[in-house]
Amino acid sequence: MNEPDTDIAHTPVHTPVHTPVHTPVHSPARTPVRPAATLAVTGAATAVTLMAYCAPMVSLSDTAASLGTSLSAQAWLLNGAPLGLAALLLVAGSLADDYGRRRLFLAGTVGLGVTTALAALAHTTLLFTLARVAQGFAGAAILTSSLGLLAHAFPAGAGRIRAMGVWGACVSAGIAVASPFAGGLTMLADWRLPYAALGVVTLAVAVAAPRALTESRAPRAGRPDLAGAATLGLAMVALLAALTLGRDGWLRAPVGALLLAAALLTAAFGYVERRSATPMLDLGLLRRPPFLAATAGGLFTGFSVIGLFSYLPTVLQGANGMSPMSAAWLLAFWSGVSLVVALQVRRLAGRVSARHQLAVGFVLHAVALLTMLGAVAAGSWVRLLPGLLLSGVGSGLLNAALPLLAVDSVPADRAAMGSGANNTARYLGSAAGVALMIAVSTASGSAPADLAHGADRALLVAAGLGVVAALSVVLLRERVRR
Repeated sequence: MNEPDTDIAHTPVHTPVHTPVHTPVHSPARTPVRPAATLAVTGAATAVTLMAYCAPMVSLSDTAASLGTSLSAQAWLLNGAPLGLAALLLVAGSLADDYGRRRLFLAGTVGLGVTTALAALAHTTLLFTLARVAQGFAGAAILTSSLGLLAHAFPAGAGRIRAMGVWGACVSAGIAVASPFAGGLTMLADWRLPYAALGVVTLAVAVAAPRALTESRAPRAGRPDLAGAATLGLAMVALLAALTLGRDGWLRAPVGALLLAAALLTAAFGYVERRSATPMLDLGLLRRPPFLAATAGGLFTGFSVIGLFSYLPTVLQGANGMSPMSAAWLLAFWSGVSLVVALQVRRLAGRVSARHQLAVGFVLHAVALLTMLGAVAAGSWVRLLPGLLLSGVGSGLLNAALPLLAVDSVPADRAAMGSGANNTARYLGSAAGVALMIAVSTASGSAPADLAHGADRALLVAAGLGVVAALSVVLLRERVRR
């Protein structure tokens, strides 16, 4: 999966993150700063956050069967956490800066532990989805406050660079470990065990955190844009619901009503942002081609990369009878290649621009998906490996380029806003992409043969989206040059 990222250039990251960028104005610390302990606790919490995010990818079939989830509603099982993250990322950083990063981090870790445990206890699709959305809220609090805590603990210089590198490695490690972890525990018992285990681990981190962390703040004028967060979050809920229900008929009244609600709420979000003294998103940035290129890159990464690889393990299990563990190892292979490439991309600094990396990454991903056509129908996981390898290379380029492009596309004092917008676009794209891939791959039915042919349709759609993404980045770049 193409994962959430940070604003630290050339740090290998796989999940979208709003990085506090205000000049630190720290409150008096009640306890001395403990850099090593701070890094250990924030890194552990970040890894667990990404593991919780990825947990349903290899156990979706078992979860859906246990909860009695219909095909059209399975997108909600995957999309709850991305939806929660996307709704809160833009405002969570402001909350951390204004009210205390340590305070928000502690609230996030306790919240993630509780909501992950609740996911293990859910007995209906609705309750599980609500628990996943709440996980996304808690994960946004953890991810946004972690970097602020590290910036306070590590002065600028080589120490901070190393700390951010370790933190980024924890993000990547969480993604890579999640699939084998969830797949192994699902085979050992059932789909609930991974959530129960992750809930216990997260609460253990929450217990250790108070003594390890020192409070810091960076006050700013104005209040967090809660109205903007509310309207944007509701707009995304309406849009995702419309995409989920649309596979049963796009002309039905509920789908039209939801699409209308999404449009109206988006307009309300724009109105709120224009009137806010501290907007989540400066709408003037929408007139800047570099910002549009960065945001389009995040959106299409969600559509084409995250959307496809979030649902592919379920298709492999349904079409080929592959075990959750086998599907998990394939996903871990892809993610591992992405991690290695992202670690090495820093060597291209100064020679290849982030825009070129982004365009090449999308092209490689599209070509990779075309090489995978027919592999699911043939029942050959070996035929998937070249495509997974090539797509992993492309994904690594995307992971390295997106955070840098997001920051470079906005004024220096708007870097956090650029990151928040980029990551919100990525998670909105991933939520919509999952719904789209489920709709495309199950359009003919849920029989193994139907799923196999549906997988080819999904690969073609995702490849097409990758080509559109590459062209968008190139065209927007050309506009900047003229």
